[in-house]
Amino acid sequence: MKVSKLKYIAMGAILGLSFVSCEDFLDRPNEDSYNDGNYFQNDAQTKVSVNTLYNSPWYDFLSRGYYKIPEALSGNLLLGGSPYANFTVNGSDEDMKSTSNSLWAVNAQANTIYNRLKTANASESVKNTAMGECLAWKAMAYFYLVRIFGEVPIVHDNSSEIAAGNYNEKYKVKAADIYEYIIMTLEKAIELLPEENQAGRIDRWAAKGLLAKVYLTKSGINANGNGQRDADDLAKAANYAKDVINNSGKQLMANYEDIFKGENDFCDESLFGWRWTAEQNNYTCGNCLTSELAMKGFETYNCWGDWTAPSVDLQDAFNVSPLDNPTQRNQSDARRKATMMMAGDKYSYWWQDKGGFNYLDFLYDKEYAPGSNDGLQSGTGANIAKHLYGNTNDHIKTFGISPGQQCSSLSTHVLRLADIYLVYAEAVIGNNNSTTDASAIDAFYKVRQRAVSAYERPSSITLDQVLKERRLEMAFEGDYWFDLVRMSYYDVNKAMDIIKAQRRNGYYGLPDLYKEYKMNNVWNVDESTMYYETNTPKPNVTASIFKLPLPDEDVVYNPHLLDEAQHVDVRTEFVY
Repeated sequence: MKVSKLKYIAMGAILGLSFVSCEDFLDRPNEDSYNDGNYFQNDAQTKVSVNTLYNSPWYDFLSRGYYKIPEALSGNLLLGGSPYANFTVNGSDEDMKSTSNSLWAVNAQANTIYNRLKTANASESVKNTAMGECLAWKAMAYFYLVRIFGEVPIVHDNSSEIAAGNYNEKYKVKAADIYEYIIMTLEKAIELLPEENQAGRIDRWAAKGLLAKVYLTKSGINANGNGQRDADDLAKAANYAKDVINNSGKQLMANYEDIFKGENDFCDESLFGWRWTAEQNNYTCGNCLTSELAMKGFETYNCWGDWTAPSVDLQDAFNVSPLDNPTQRNQSDARRKATMMMAGDKYSYWWQDKGGFNYLDFLYDKEYAPGSNDGLQSGTGANIAKHLYGNTNDHIKTFGISPGQQCSSLSTHVLRLADIYLVYAEAVIGNNNSTTDASAIDAFYKVRQRAVSAYERPSSITLDQVLKERRLEMAFEGDYWFDLVRMSYYDVNKAMDIIKAQRRNGYYGLPDLYKEYKMNNVWNVDESTMYYETNTPKPNVTASIFKLPLPDEDVVYNPHLLDEAQHVDVRTEFVY
């Protein structure tokens, strides 16, 4: 661990006031000011003590790593000049450092709040629920860490680490043992959590859903390139996922785009979510993604996402192209418009005070959008639609309060029920290429048919179909790269081939095409000036890209991080 990491260990150990900054996420405590000495004195205080784990320590990951790592690396996002787009990320990368710091901060706060809850003056049911929430978020943090960095240290108890004084002498732990530690943590969380929790909070079904996904990922960790995943892990993934699907009582929302509207922040489909609030004293409690992803002038507050574009390869996956005439474009998949805006798209739920949002009007009508840039800036003819709340009026109408700079109340769904349906389908297919299993087909069909209403239930499904469906269903939700990482465990050549085949560049001539259509209602594709750019060489894709480097300063302060990872029998070494 490093000095800057130590502040997060110490933060967790000292506790201080770190957990009170976002107290109005779901509940507000009774006292105006409190600290560790006068807190945890009743059920209300105990319940609210875990609120911070739903937002603040995740903020730097959201703003620096959440879309750059999973989306740019995976080929979903065109992020010009970014090392995440061409696989040249190194240990000095600031976004990587912020990502690492954020995930360790989650672990530190989860550990310390969990231990403090043991002596809270509250009912057992409330204490158990809060402790279960701590462990579930801790498991989620480690799930990100192991899929991003591979081998990392285990910090089980921050207070004991500080007391021992050997926090800069920790060794990395083998990835298989990290997964076992995550499983052990989730098993305890499941034991503690209730089947039904307050809306927006983690319950037992959410933890079981995450455990299913963890088992699916772990199934390939010891494959050694032979293409065979562990059958027992696959069976456990399927069993946990099926339990959630059949017994949780949770249902998919009827309309895909509704999932991402603020009024549905706490919908059943959102099993894990970062629950942000714009009503706060600490800006890290608010969602920053509209500022990061929306185009300049989309909102009163500054936005800078004009050049952060959905990739051509993702458009290919949706079977659309920026050269398609908007009146003839394939509109069969409802997820495309909810994921990315293209020429001709209109949104009734944004800019409601102006009668709705019109993408081309925004780009070329200064009276309609005086704060916008001059015309199309995106190199792929599209901009991101997911994670946007609209303008200030829309935010006030939905949440009852105004947003702020890099600060909204829109939730970020981290694990959705649709994900668990597809986890189940993939786990049942397992080491085969396809399945005729009716329950797996049903799970796949429910996800796809919601988005493609004309889709008919198939008699079999393939692994490649499920993987593509996952990409379309959860595009820009920080997931696709981790699908490829999971694949790299057991079939690294296939994972590399997928990336090598992607179209990761932009187009020439699109601003002229779009402007002519807006001004004169003429869609005239000139293939001599409007075409996909092939001059930029494809990135160098090797097996090493699926594990990112630890931040340099970690290694400076703890040279053991350069040593081989050690095997740890986590169930003997650690106890909850």
